[in-house]
Amino acid sequence: MTTQQKTWSQRFESALHPAIARFNASIGFDIELIEYDLTGSIAHAKMLAKTGIISAAEGDKLVSGLEQIRREYRQGLFVPGIDAEDVHFAVEKRLTEIAGDAGKKLHTARSRNDQAGTDTRLYLRDRIGQIRQQLREFQAVLLDLAENNVETLIPGYTHLQRAQPISLAHYLLAYFEMADRDWERLGDVCQRVNISPLGCGALAGTTFPIDRHYTAAELHFDRIYANSLDGVSDRDFAVEFLAAASLILVHLSRLSEEMILWSSHEFGFISLTDSCATGSSIMPQKKNPDVPELVRGKAGRVFGNLQAMLVAVKGLPLAYNKDLQEDKEALFDSVKTVQACLEAMTILLREGIAFNRDRLSAAVAEDFSNATDVADYLAARGVPFREAYNLVGKVVKTCISGGKLLKDLTLEEWKELHPAFETDIYSAIAPQQVVAARNSYGGTGFEQVRKSLIAARDRLNN
Repeated sequence: MTTQQKTWSQRFESALHPAIARFNASIGFDIELIEYDLTGSIAHAKMLAKTGIISAAEGDKLVSGLEQIRREYRQGLFVPGIDAEDVHFAVEKRLTEIAGDAGKKLHTARSRNDQAGTDTRLYLRDRIGQIRQQLREFQAVLLDLAENNVETLIPGYTHLQRAQPISLAHYLLAYFEMADRDWERLGDVCQRVNISPLGCGALAGTTFPIDRHYTAAELHFDRIYANSLDGVSDRDFAVEFLAAASLILVHLSRLSEEMILWSSHEFGFISLTDSCATGSSIMPQKKNPDVPELVRGKAGRVFGNLQAMLVAVKGLPLAYNKDLQEDKEALFDSVKTVQACLEAMTILLREGIAFNRDRLSAAVAEDFSNATDVADYLAARGVPFREAYNLVGKVVKTCISGGKLLKDLTLEEWKELHPAFETDIYSAIAPQQVVAARNSYGGTGFEQVRKSLIAARDRLNN
């Protein structure tokens, strides 16, 4: 059995067991942070020179060396292995090779604890910006579809039972609003991501005359942690992001479920295009809704990452504990999953589905989803609503037993039910009128939907 040389101080007399070294190392995944580690280190080096902790020449040498490492990494020339343990040691080791003894001064007045926290926040701030842009692109596709389908009617459901007909645009705008909350929620989370822990040290600050406000400004943080213990141990921002990411996947999964149902033969509301569907290896007639099925499945990954993060932090004593290394894979995986799902669903809506308008038109005309409008018709003519409600319930029961729809009743049959019925009952229960009449604010009436579309477009443009 061989052992591995260690970079720790002379406090240790022997090296880590090779298996423990592999278990302990995070370089396999935290290399994702290298660009942010270099950016944070450059700000730290500039601060050390500004405050006189190191000389200006040493500061310039450090910044130059760190930028060289950035170029080497981007060119594929810097690929640290497991012996580096983590991205922070890997950068410092390479910097020392480039800058000599000056490189050994980079870690002055800094701990890996505040360094890792800084890198993670810089990474997450960047990715939140990207996800918010993707949400806007997703909303734009929803809005484009909605603007072309204001008077396309679809059955509206409660309990997955036909309830009332609605505008397809109104349906699409519901998901627009969900995405808008996601966009706002991420912006709110970013306020707590964008706080600098740099300078908190291992847990208690430092004896050196550092300038934390300078590094925060260099890195475009809004403010700094007021308590060093909190600064190095806080992962609330990670939990909040994972919760926000989970809600994004909740919304995408709900939409996915409906796309899956609607593409089935039983519903037939949409058809899948070849660019976003796959076939069966044995059944040549099949067209499978793989995109929404994968999105629906991947939601569980993000939910699991949130749960894992909550469990990781729930019992940690102050301040830093190695458990917090587990934040990174959960964050990285959730970010990639959310971004991939948003991209896939945006493409699906833009070019992967076609609404079957004839089927939708037939669907809203073949049920009793206009029953409430009969009750409303009577209520508008002075009949107490509950009385009207009960009367219409009996009518529906009679129609079902007779194999009729409400539109099939003669005027004489209507008047037998109640003398308040006139010939205008037929127009009142026509699907187009049923939808148009729901003109309350936020309702599915065409006038309201058009107003909502204008307001939604303004939100996107602004």
